[in-house]
Amino acid sequence: MKEFEKNDIPLRIDGTELNISAISREGKKDPIVFLHGFGSTKEDYADIVRQASLGDFPFLAYDAPGCGESDCSNLDKLSIPFLVDTALTVLDHAGIERFHLIGHSMGGLTALMLAHRHPDRVLSFTNVEGNIAPEDCFLSRQIIDHPASDANVFLARFIERALHTPAYSSPLYSASLRHKIRAEAVHGIFSSMVSLSDHGDLMDKFLGLPCSKMFMYGEQNQGLSYLSHIQARGVRLSQIPECGHFPMYSNPPMMWREIADFLSQFGE
Repeated sequence: MKEFEKNDIPLRIDGTELNISAISREGKKDPIVFLHGFGSTKEDYADIVRQASLGDFPFLAYDAPGCGESDCSNLDKLSIPFLVDTALTVLDHAGIERFHLIGHSMGGLTALMLAHRHPDRVLSFTNVEGNIAPEDCFLSRQIIDHPASDANVFLARFIERALHTPAYSSPLYSASLRHKIRAEAVHGIFSSMVSLSDHGDLMDKFLGLPCSKMFMYGEQNQGLSYLSHIQARGVRLSQIPECGHFPMYSNPPMMWREIADFLSQFGE
């Protein structure tokens, strides 16, 4: 018995052909839209079907262009703004107008820019260590700190550094990177993440969103300088124990409990 549907969505955005691989299910409440992080895929969130407390929520998750099973005819086009345009086109294709938004890392930044562009459509925003300050570029800033003229060389070295990062789930994350992201997609995505983090007024954009907001982070990252600031501005903090940057790998039961508790404030 299928607990969710898997579909391919052919799209054309700014002259670029896309084939987006998505999973979804129907439900009684407003839908949850998941945007995965760099080097991850839609399957990070498929276990929502194992969460009885979220059983009434429809959901949509998809692989970003150049990631997982989604194809992109021109990987040079990829950037956070392009990923926002992709998200909006996928939402329109799915007929989703208003939704709960959950984004991790790269997906969290994409989600923030989407919510800033269309605040009236976002019912709640769970930001899972998505970029809201320059200090959040510990992955993406490697495109500047560890440059390589060859995309495959950069990715290989990035994978090696991830393997030896002293943080929960970093070796697990590194093991599948080569299979989940096209090397040619990295530069445009990382460069735009750094530019937005340094110059995009992300903190003001995040705090200015009118919806309910939760910022989720791993225990190893409890030293982020802005946590008390955003909490004082009404953002719910969710610290995931025994976790670094990847709660869906290190401590998924706690991640799902926190998401379910946050969304419990929304009735039928």
